[in-house]
Amino acid sequence: MAQKFMIGELARRTETKVQTIRYYEEIGVMPQAIRAANNRRLYDETHLERLTFIRHSRELGFSLDDIRNLLALSDQPDRPCNEVDAIARTHLDNVESKIASLQVLQEELNRMISHCSGGKVSDCRIIKVLADHSLCQGHE
Repeated sequence: MAQKFMIGELARRTETKVQTIRYYEEIGVMPQAIRAANNRRLYDETHLERLTFIRHSRELGFSLDDIRNLLALSDQPDRPCNEVDAIARTHLDNVESKIASLQVLQEELNRMISHCSGGKVSDCRIIKVLADHSLCQGHE
């Protein structure tokens, strides 16, 4: 018989909050646990593997919808992986777009800070730029 453990043990082994595990069950990305005679949830290695997959996917920034789709595809191991590839490529495109936006943000913050003379707040370039977007790079 496979080893069974309670939700606290699953949470500890995966470094996931108990509430998060319950939420994942509620929205259907985690299979429902079986219930013991005392009505406590009991989990097994299948739950542990699935939750580990979910946690790693979340750490990589995949949405819950993407994870749900990836899990559905992983449950069909004989299918071609082009759909999995498409999900990963779309996510990569989104990540690259966010990186580009963050680089623009970084440049603007560096520019604002470098123009700060360290005088009074009333003369502060940072405050002026934050108050008037037209002073941002490309708008001057």
